[in-house]
Amino acid sequence: MRDDPSSSPVSGPEPLSHGPEPLSHGLKQRHLTMLGLGGVIGAGLFVGSGAGIAVAGPGIVVSYLIAGTLAMLVMRMLGEMSAAMPASGAFSVHAERALGRWAGFSVGWLYWFLLVVVLAVEATGAARIAHGWVPGVPQWGWVLLFMVVFTLANLAAVKNFGEFEFWFAALKVGAIVLFLVLGLLAIVGWLPDTDPVGLANLTGQGGFLPNGWSGVVSGVLVVVFAFGGLEIVTIAAAESDDPARNVARAVRSTVWRILFFYVGSVLVIVTLLPWTSMEPGESPYVAVLDAIGVPGAGQIMNVVVFVALLSALNANLYGSSRMVFSLAERGEAPKGLLRISRGGVPRRAVLASVAFGFVSVLLNLRWPDSVFLYMLNAVGAVLLFVWALIAVSQLRLRRRIEREAPETLTLRMWCFPWLTWVALAAMGAVLVLMLTDEAARPQVLWSAAATGAVLLVAWVRELRTKREPRTKRN
Repeated sequence: MRDDPSSSPVSGPEPLSHGPEPLSHGLKQRHLTMLGLGGVIGAGLFVGSGAGIAVAGPGIVVSYLIAGTLAMLVMRMLGEMSAAMPASGAFSVHAERALGRWAGFSVGWLYWFLLVVVLAVEATGAARIAHGWVPGVPQWGWVLLFMVVFTLANLAAVKNFGEFEFWFAALKVGAIVLFLVLGLLAIVGWLPDTDPVGLANLTGQGGFLPNGWSGVVSGVLVVVFAFGGLEIVTIAAAESDDPARNVARAVRSTVWRILFFYVGSVLVIVTLLPWTSMEPGESPYVAVLDAIGVPGAGQIMNVVVFVALLSALNANLYGSSRMVFSLAERGEAPKGLLRISRGGVPRRAVLASVAFGFVSVLLNLRWPDSVFLYMLNAVGAVLLFVWALIAVSQLRLRRRIEREAPETLTLRMWCFPWLTWVALAAMGAVLVLMLTDEAARPQVLWSAAATGAVLLVAWVRELRTKREPRTKRN
């Protein structure tokens, strides 16, 4: 906690390290690796990729390459800072050290709000699937069950969270690997009752870019947010036995694999099936499995999507609780959230996050097309704002780390600072394109309003901090 006004950024830069984390260190390297792989593989890939294919055709492969490369650059920057300065607040702490308390406060609360709102979407989506299997249990009953189960899991030792995520992620990764294997066998005609498909679906129906480069750009707008969630691995690294080494290894291993899984599976889809057969809202994975004769393909993918949603719910609850705990640790959230259990779990922070998550779920169930829609739009572009602050923080901190603690730079951003600037320019371009897109424009405007509100609160807090010494002197 820092109640001394001298800790304000107006008095000098924040120190690079605030000492060891008080939380438990129960996460192992395998937990972090699978968290990195599984945290980003969700319904956005299994279902949302269909909307991207519908607007870009086979060119969606290029869209995923562009969006995935941007996500990979952001994770490399974040990995560099997290390996040098591990903290449960990750990029919120880095922003504070680089730019001042206002930045750490703003990005921390924005990311917390993003996670607890998206949590409602995941809980409601999983409940909808479960209700289809067991209609006798109302949808709200399933939501309640999921929230209680994962709250208890997060209130227990952190290793329980790690084990939950490890097996959830293992199932998702296994499903994608199996899909890739079956898809490749079908492409070359080695499955029963299949013939080699060649490149007909990539070059037919208007060619590889049926809607031109504008279709590729539209595809980027659809798929870029599917890469959100990778950031949680850097938050979790602070609770591992060797944070600096583990986060560096996790970032190195996961970003390339994620890009391979996303691009590889989408390439299989558009090679096997005509892109014109894709329907937004329908899973293209189910369509492929049906086409190659896998029995019960729809139910198989329902199970995979169900697990993906629960996995994301669990990870977001974990990430939101650690973020708000870190904010409390730095005096940017109520001090009461600092209470830690004997097992090193910030239980009050977990309960505070799940409480707002419950509110979000109720709003989603009661007013999905009004109140909750506004909340969802308010976080629609927040991920890009968070990524931009990560990039700016890395630009500022890299030089300081080189001067003050060069030995901690065990993971370095490629081609610094040029690729960081390229990533920032790409984020700006995506925001501009969203403003020109009628469907995406409300997300940018509402997210900008939410960001402006948080920045206003941060500015007022800064003014109060500056006035406190004068008041005490008088």
